[in-house]
Formats: sequence, C-alpha cells, structure tokens
Amino acid sequence: PGRKSRGGRGGGGGRNLGGSGLHRNIYSQSQQQYHYPASSQGSCMEIQELASKRVDIQKKRFYLDVKQSSRGRFLKIAEVWIGRGRQDNIRKSKLTLSLSVAAELKDCLGDFIEHYAHLGLKGGHGHRHEHSNDKEQHPRRRPQHPPPSPPVSVGSDEPPHSVLKTEYIERDNRKYYLDLKENQRGRFLRIRQTMSRGPGMMGYFGHSLGQEQTIVLPAQGMIEFRDALVQLIEEYGEGDIEDRRGGGDEPPELPEGTSFRVDNKRFYFDVGSNRYGIFLKVSEVRPPYRNTITVPYKAWTRFGENFIKYEEEMRRIYNSHKEKRMDARGDSGEEQEGLE
Repeated sequence: PGRKSRGGRGGGGGRNLGGSGLHRNIYSQSQQQYHYPASSQGSCMEIQELASKRVDIQKKRFYLDVKQSSRGRFLKIAEVWIGRGRQDNIRKSKLTLSLSVAAELKDCLGDFIEHYAHLGLKGGHGHRHEHSNDKEQHPRRRPQHPPPSPPVSVGSDEPPHSVLKTEYIERDNRKYYLDLKENQRGRFLRIRQTMSRGPGMMGYFGHSLGQEQTIVLPAQGMIEFRDALVQLIEEYGEGDIEDRRGGGDEPPELPEGTSFRVDNKRFYFDVGSNRYGIFLKVSEVRPPYRNTITVPYKAWTRFGENFIKYEEEMRRIYNSHKEKRMDARGDSGEEQEGLE
C-alpha cells in the first residue's frame, strides 16, 4: 500500500534494476504515450506510461512497464535478448497482464524461487528427488492436477527440456502457465499466456492481444525479477483494471508498518489490502536474502494465539531446564561437602 519494498536482492546474474544501459527504443520507439483503437466503434484509447524498471539477467533485459488507459492500470513485460551472431542480433517477446494477476505472479515466483533453491546442482540427483516429492510437499493453489502447459509453437527451436515445477494462474478467459524447466543451457522459467477470444477483449489493454504471449526468464534472475515486480505493485497497485471492474469501494484505513532487528536479521510487518481483503505481510530480511509470508486478516487471531502459546511453552521448558541445572549444581555441592 504505497510503501517501497525493502531489503536486499539475491540470486546473482540480475543487475541494474531501473538502470539505463540499452536504449529503450530497441523494443519500442516511444514509451510515453500511445493511441490505440479501443473498440470496433472507432473510439481511441490513450495509453500512458507511469513507471518502468529494468532487470538484466545474462544476455537478456527485461523491461517492466506500468501503463494506464482509461480503463485502469496494467503491466507490460518486454523481454529483449541480444544474440551473439550476425543473424541473431535482437529477439523480443512480451507479456501483458493486469496488476492483480501480477500480484498472483509475484506469489508464484516466491514458490518457484524456494523450489529452485532446493534443487541443488544441475544434473545432480537432488533435483530429481525434489521434483518427485514436490506435489506432496507443496499443494497447488489451483486444482491438484492442472492441465499441462501447452506445447511450444510449431517450428520453435526450443531445445529438449525437463519440467521441474509447474503452476498456472487462471483469470477470466486467460491462463498463465509457469514452467520451471531445464535443458543443456541451464534452468529457466517460462511464463506463457494463452487466451480464448471472447466479447470485450479488444482494447482491454489498449490494443488487440494475440492468442499467446511468452517470456523466458533465466532461473538465477527470478529474485531480481520478483523484487522489481514487488516495487511496482506496491507503488501502483491501486487503479488496476480488474479492481475498477469490481466496484468503487474506498480502501480501508490501515495501520502503519513496523520493523525490528534480531541479530543479523530484520523483520518487517506491513498491513495491506487488495480485492480479496486485508492482509499482513511479514518479511524476514538478511541481505541478500528476503523471505515473505502473507497472512489474511481472518487468520491473525489464530496466528497470535499460536505465537503466545509457543512463547509460553518455550518459557516453561526453559525455566524447567534452568531449575534442573540449579538442582544438579546443588546436589554436587552437597556431595563435595559430605566428602570433606
């Protein structure tokens, strides 16, 4: 809710959040303002850019742009790949999504980052073991057996790969597939949007979308990518296209965030709200790592009760051990006096 994301970045490989570097006109001649046909009736929709961040990962650059039309705000992600050969100078891909879907994408990225951290070295036995148990350890946020991600387009030069983890987000007539994969080049996260055409789709993001959009993110840059996404969502999340469709309720007044340090860690507590309700975001930051959980308002009481319960239980256990140590010292002192 308007507060900037705190904490360090990790993961390696990703640099220059919001930097200049490669000139923006590589993937767009003008990013400030556009006019697109909004419908078949001939009216025009003005697209304005509100904010932009850049994430560099290996030979790729990802531009995350928050844009606004008369219908609300949305996020456009552009992937620019700089090739090494004369025939492969620049490749461009893009993904366009509402900010509410971007918030779900951010949560999914947290799961993929955690899974990637536990995979171990490429080609080792660890990642196969983790993958085999993943369905038991991490219940899906969608139906337990979602449809697999659609195959790549005919003629694609994507090399053979193995799928390490998969999730998907479904919203209206769109599905967003997230597949953590591995091939001879390494591990990567493919994010693909498929869309079934329906009424009202023309002009939803200011222009006519194709049937499919895909970006491919090197796995070691997922943390930097998520951090950039978090900052944009927290600063520009209000006014999302889907929030506007849901009604005009005023956002509730929320308490201020707080933080405190314990040893080499800092804990942040931030209260926020979205179309699903009020939540508490608890972040544990130990640079360059950051772990976050989100607790819905309806669970706060149970969380508090459990914290108090375990604090009291640990205090009782600690005091009991302390008394036993004191009794043991007293017994040994009496034995020594008896020997004298």
